[in-house]
Amino acid sequence: MRPKIHIFLGIIFVTFLHFIFPQITFCNLSIIFFSSWLIDVDHYFYYILKKRNLNLNKCYKWYDKNLKETLVLSMEGRKKIYTGFYIFHGIEPLIILFLLGISVSQFFTFIFIGFFFHMILDIPSEIKIKGTFQKISLIYNYTQFRKIENNFKIK
Repeated sequence: MRPKIHIFLGIIFVTFLHFIFPQITFCNLSIIFFSSWLIDVDHYFYYILKKRNLNLNKCYKWYDKNLKETLVLSMEGRKKIYTGFYIFHGIEPLIILFLLGISVSQFFTFIFIGFFFHMILDIPSEIKIKGTFQKISLIYNYTQFRKIENNFKIK
């Protein structure tokens, strides 16, 4: 899902939360909002490792180009494309944030809520584009698709 859509839906989400749970402070709503789309910084990290380039604009264009190239493939072809390893996308970071929220600080609970909301939004988009949801687990993603990366590298 594109960043602009995550930002727009993040605004709607925190507005909804504000009306349902007015006791959540503006600061905490801001943490939820920013974490609901800044989780995608891991896409930028992957781009930096893959392309050895720090240019954020080129990163966005690279992902956009790869998405367009992926969409012309059959669903079987799309499933063979390894789209990258994204460190914040998976159940494992959610579990860690949840546990940190319980044991260390509520700050992590609000990050957890933003990340969780983001992941929920990614599910239909990824299923529509790839016919699968690879981001459910970092361990699954790494073990299952590491071999695909060797055969079908992203340009």
